[in-house]
Amino acid sequence: MKISTAEPSLVVLSRSPPPSLCSFFSSPNSFDVTFPALACSILSLDAMDISGEQHLDVRHDIIKKRIDANGNVIEARQDGIGAPKIEKPLQRHGGRLEHNETYCGSCYGAETSDDHCCNSCEEVRDAYRRKGWGLSNPDMIDQCKREGFLQRIKDEEGEGCNVYGFLEVNKVAGNFHFAPGKSFQQSNVHIHDLLSFQKDSYNISHKINRLAFGEYFPGVLNPLDGVHWTQKTPSGMYQYFIKVVPTVYTDINGHAIQSNQFSVTEHYRDAEFTYPQFLPGVFFFYDLSPIKVTFTEEHVSFLHFLTNVCAIVGGIFTVSGIVDSFIYHGQRVIKKKSEIGKFS
Repeated sequence: MKISTAEPSLVVLSRSPPPSLCSFFSSPNSFDVTFPALACSILSLDAMDISGEQHLDVRHDIIKKRIDANGNVIEARQDGIGAPKIEKPLQRHGGRLEHNETYCGSCYGAETSDDHCCNSCEEVRDAYRRKGWGLSNPDMIDQCKREGFLQRIKDEEGEGCNVYGFLEVNKVAGNFHFAPGKSFQQSNVHIHDLLSFQKDSYNISHKINRLAFGEYFPGVLNPLDGVHWTQKTPSGMYQYFIKVVPTVYTDINGHAIQSNQFSVTEHYRDAEFTYPQFLPGVFFFYDLSPIKVTFTEEHVSFLHFLTNVCAIVGGIFTVSGIVDSFIYHGQRVIKKKSEIGKFS
């Protein structure tokens, strides 16, 4: 299912998925970014715009690949699928799950109603996010402790993550970003919960394998394809400011492709100079240009072709005449000099 917002919409991030994973996609539009030093378990994707639309911790149509230090794939799965199962978890009323009893785990104060249950660590974190709370110690949460939340993060220490998928956003200015932690809103401020990971710094070195806005069309050039950036400081925020230009490409058969081109500028913010507003991550800020570019393929008319042929033939005769004149006059000069030398 796509993340769809109010019309009109702008499809961003285009990449054709690998053949082995094509079944996950209903559209060829996607993104592909690799973080060699940021584990998949802590990496999240958010999207928001100036109209007020927010999609936090996006998971639909997102694939994450765990990669080792050498770039080899350890595991690939759709984000949000594959959470570990727990046996005899703690019930909301305090006792352990008994035979034939329906499980209803506690949300530890973040319940939104009397019948609200949190049956996994992820659901507890989601409940905390909706309340605008940070989860400081996951080991104090039964679901997280039994699922080995912190242990999984420790086990993935030193791993990287390749994340790709596709996303739709409103056709207005906004941003999408990759950052560690689960995001939430607190006093109208966008915050990521980093306390639960118990880390002091995050390496956001990254490589953009492909990033495009809209469908591919012949001759399109995406300036961020293949861009690689390595972080030199302990932690920071990398920003891409993108100007999107709507583009219509019409082929020789009259088939029109509605797509986009874009230009980009880059900026790095060091954590040392941006605290307390600092959030480590890679941010893509996009804005739409009021200008539309149109490309149209057309057959060359016979008259145009005939004119070009005449121009080429005329050019050949002109150049031939110049060369012939040069040779003729050169020979005459050489002949005169030889005759003068003969009589002197």
